[in-house]
Amino acid sequence: MHELSYAKGPDAPLLAKTLPEVLADTAARFPERPALVVRHQNVRLNWREFDAAVTRVARGLAGLGLASQDRVGIWSSNCAEWVFLQYACARAGYVLVNVNPAYRSHELSFVLGKSRMKALFLRERDGRANYREILDQARSAGQALRHVVYLGTGDWEAMLENGCDLPDAPVLPDDATNIQYTSGTTGSPKGVLLTHRNLVNNAHQTGEWMQLSEHDRFCVPFPLYHCAGCVCSVLNCVTHGAAIVFPSAAFDPLAVLEAVHEERATAIGGVPTMFIAVLQHAEFGRYDLTSLRCAIMGGAPCPVELLRRVNAEMHCKDVCVIYGQTEASPVITMNAPGDTFEQRTSTVGRTMPNVEVKIVDASGETVGRGEMGELCTRGYLVMQGYDEEPEATARAIDGDGWLHTGDLASMREDGYVNIRGRAKDMIIRGGENIYPAEVEGFLYTHPKIAEVQVVGLPDLKLGEIVAAWVRPRGGETLTEEEVRSFCEGNIAHFKIPQHIRIVDAFPMTVTGKVQKYRIREMEVESLGRGGHRVQTA
Repeated sequence: MHELSYAKGPDAPLLAKTLPEVLADTAARFPERPALVVRHQNVRLNWREFDAAVTRVARGLAGLGLASQDRVGIWSSNCAEWVFLQYACARAGYVLVNVNPAYRSHELSFVLGKSRMKALFLRERDGRANYREILDQARSAGQALRHVVYLGTGDWEAMLENGCDLPDAPVLPDDATNIQYTSGTTGSPKGVLLTHRNLVNNAHQTGEWMQLSEHDRFCVPFPLYHCAGCVCSVLNCVTHGAAIVFPSAAFDPLAVLEAVHEERATAIGGVPTMFIAVLQHAEFGRYDLTSLRCAIMGGAPCPVELLRRVNAEMHCKDVCVIYGQTEASPVITMNAPGDTFEQRTSTVGRTMPNVEVKIVDASGETVGRGEMGELCTRGYLVMQGYDEEPEATARAIDGDGWLHTGDLASMREDGYVNIRGRAKDMIIRGGENIYPAEVEGFLYTHPKIAEVQVVGLPDLKLGEIVAAWVRPRGGETLTEEEVRSFCEGNIAHFKIPQHIRIVDAFPMTVTGKVQKYRIREMEVESLGRGGHRVQTA
């Protein structure tokens, strides 16, 4: 019998510290070293100044009359105030609620009610939306919201001026400190309750495997409302003393190039589409990126060719692919120092320290190495639960403490993990199981293809058919027939996309993730109208 698909990461000391404690430790160790660079706000602080700014904001929050474990929302693109609030809430014992900047009145109203937040910080408007107007539409009598503070106005300074002593209640490592909303697998967004212990240890271990130190400067294009931004990037830097560099309020590939060049960044993060946008920018060749030594990439499958280019053209000697989800604080597996190029380009790494991973079949039994199943994880990283949703929490975390991720995966003989996609994304065509990531990985080898997304479409005869959206490389022309011919004889016939659409762009979230469900919806609507054999009802 094959060895089972179970792995436990190496043992490492767990930190029994809160977010403000690790910030204070770093400020004491490296008071004069650079801590925070926010280029679009012209903010430059060392660790002593950063720590002092956080304390002042914490006192300002206390002056609003908030009580221990009250919820405070931040609805904003990347800025210095976002980071100050992250640590100020933690220092005063409040729970920060991350609100997606893409939310409009319906989603915002849901989060205001669900989170019971007492205060909300936001900007009045930016190039994407009038947030004051959206908030006015979203507010209702039953919500707990009492304080609205507009960033970039006198509201912020007035709050700071009216600060008072912090609450007496102690802040403990197992207290909830952050709520991040995720769609989970079904239904309305769920508030993931994350503790200081969850976040501090996950960020610390991510940084350890990146070999981060106080000499690094981390360019952060990730949005802060997402765990990749506020945990894998910012808190990672706080635990190691590395400088945090924000190139812009929202992702801008040119701003990333300028930030790496001018700030001499040594580390960078992003989802694959961000790296693609940077590499394909018309001005790419003008910038010196030789200061870079490492990158973390996650949020979606990472094509081999992209990793090669980040390694060669962006000078990132170590490209660490990370895999995780918000409910796991977020990183579950990652590439480690010393990994081979093959391991970095064909897997999502191995199990993180102090973490267990297993892959199970539909009955919950652990499968053999190389077999497909659902990835589950256990350890310090598992969320406290979904906020006030005990039934949803029980569905996600079983009686033995295993978090069921809903992701299809396999574990190699060397313990490294491959993610095949969401269990719900698996395509069953005429009884054959097809994993979109596998077909995408093959199509990425086509020299004219820059990006590809594969989805399943309902079909009356076969149950589902394979559809592919393909974006050609800049300057290239590509036809559906070229793509189909490339597949024939190279992958199994049932995996060849029956429907191919050449596109200029994909529907995206604000974090740069492709919205596959929107591709599916658009195709069902389009093909249904066109009289194709698509099941639309």
